[in-house]
Amino acid sequence: MNINFTKMHGIGNDYVYVDGFKENIPNPNAFSIYISDRHFGIGADGLVMILPSDKADFKMRIFNADGSEAKMCGNATRCIGKFVYESGYTSKTNITLETLSGIKYLTLNVKDNLVESVEVNMGKAILVPKEIPVLSDLDRFIKEPITIDENTYMVTCVSMGNPHAIIYCDDVDTIPLENVGPKLEFHSLFPDRINVEFVQIINENTVKMRVWERGSGETWACGTGACAVAVSSVLNGYCKQGEEITVQLRGGDLKITYMEDGTVLMNGPATKVFNGTIEYKEA
Repeated sequence: MNINFTKMHGIGNDYVYVDGFKENIPNPNAFSIYISDRHFGIGADGLVMILPSDKADFKMRIFNADGSEAKMCGNATRCIGKFVYESGYTSKTNITLETLSGIKYLTLNVKDNLVESVEVNMGKAILVPKEIPVLSDLDRFIKEPITIDENTYMVTCVSMGNPHAIIYCDDVDTIPLENVGPKLEFHSLFPDRINVEFVQIINENTVKMRVWERGSGETWACGTGACAVAVSSVLNGYCKQGEEITVQLRGGDLKITYMEDGTVLMNGPATKVFNGTIEYKEA
């Protein structure tokens, strides 16, 4: 079977987007593994399906490079906003998107009929460990010690629909992320596995991070991760609530604001790379 797709990325966090209004993929888990391979497939951090919704304007399903389904992805939400507007599925610049972690609200910045950037209301951060989930009876999991290979890391956990473990360090570029990342991802404290961010504080309005995404490994950007890092940085006293925080990722910058009411706003670009067709035979 031939499947049409669009390759898009949000500051380097790249996915293969499939228009679920026109295409049917019986086994998206297996398809995501196939197309994500950067040598034998298209090459991506995973698969995003854009679908009709009876709860919002549109619905997304997202699958990691290992075939596991994620609840949502901040960078992908922005790309979906660009896709549905530029494909003519909507003329609105304020749209709603159904995800497995609830309805997200997108505001499109349009210039000359092209979407240049998207602001996403990501909802409120989840801080209760059992809801993240983290196997802990604490009210908050803030700078708690976790030992990996005799090294102890002070970890703060936040969920933005996806669970995140945030660790502060002096230099993110020297962290052996490919070694520490998977060991934290699969740590027994995290029953659903976890995304891992190492963060370097630049100043009270700027932080730098690297991310190990569960199911995909190190990626160039993570929208929910950037939001979780902004929340964590406020909780740990590095940044101020209500002020815009620039989060520097390997693929570019995101602007995050942790509002006084607990809502998190994310603003960043979305980029279309190319359209294509791939021949796919189910195993």
